[in-house]
Amino acid sequence: MGAIAAHPQPPAFGSAAKTAEADQLLALVLASLDEDSAEDIVHIPLAGKSQEADHMVIASGRSSRHVSALAEKLAERVKREAGVLPRSEGREVADWVLIDAGDVIVHIFRPEVREFYQLEKMWMTPADRTARSA
Repeated sequence: MGAIAAHPQPPAFGSAAKTAEADQLLALVLASLDEDSAEDIVHIPLAGKSQEADHMVIASGRSSRHVSALAEKLAERVKREAGVLPRSEGREVADWVLIDAGDVIVHIFRPEVREFYQLEKMWMTPADRTARSA
């Protein structure tokens, strides 16, 4: 019997290049929200929790107008600076706007709506909650 030839392994899901791109997109999202005065910005890592995205960001705007403006500016920046065409839902009413930028999912809420749905509790592990309160 001859020696078994080694076959190169395909890149693992979540390769270093993909992770670096996702981290750069996350940094852009966080900077944009901070620059535009979003409130209570929370980042939730989704590695091991979802195959849909690597990161989730939840933030609040002070009013429907502020939520809509945050979402519009964020979508423009992501398109311009990252070359990603984000999809969004909810901008018409602007109580809760979802922005899907691929590796980063962003939820922007009015504070009352955010409190009602409590997405952080659904997605954060006990370790995430401890790190956030520290």
